[in-house]
Amino acid sequence: MNLSHLWAWRPEVCEAFSALRGLLTTQSSLSDRELAVIVCATAASLGDSYCALAWGKKLAAASGASTAAAVLQDLESDALTPRDQALSAWARKVAGNPNATTPEDVEALRAAGFSEREIFEATAFVAFRLAFSTINDALGVRPDWQLAATAPPEVKQAVTFGRPSAEQTA
Repeated sequence: MNLSHLWAWRPEVCEAFSALRGLLTTQSSLSDRELAVIVCATAASLGDSYCALAWGKKLAAASGASTAAAVLQDLESDALTPRDQALSAWARKVAGNPNATTPEDVEALRAAGFSEREIFEATAFVAFRLAFSTINDALGVRPDWQLAATAPPEVKQAVTFGRPSAEQTA
């Protein structure tokens, strides 16, 4: 994996990121689908093609490729639950400008059925993804061609941002 080459400089930091991800998610009531929505919306907001492809593939497996593409492109879809929609909007706001979030934005999460703990966990997960993606993107990690080759066509077509995969440049 292209990520492995980058993180080989400090594998203990990569292991710490993995441990933090586990700490954030293992005792969370956010579903795997909801975590994938968070990452897809965050990655798309940042223009992170690697995470968008990887997590778009996960979201497609959980909810369908057209649903994953809708989140990646910030489009409305009947397949998105109110929770999906609220998480996607929140992740984009936090990734884009956390200082611009409002009490009304938090209230939209509550109205979609999120508890105070889940709102905290979703926000912490966005922040975690921002840190991880920033390192990868700033140091030029490109999506593995294998990842791009195995992503559903709708997901690949939705990821029109970020660094191209090796497959796209070969």
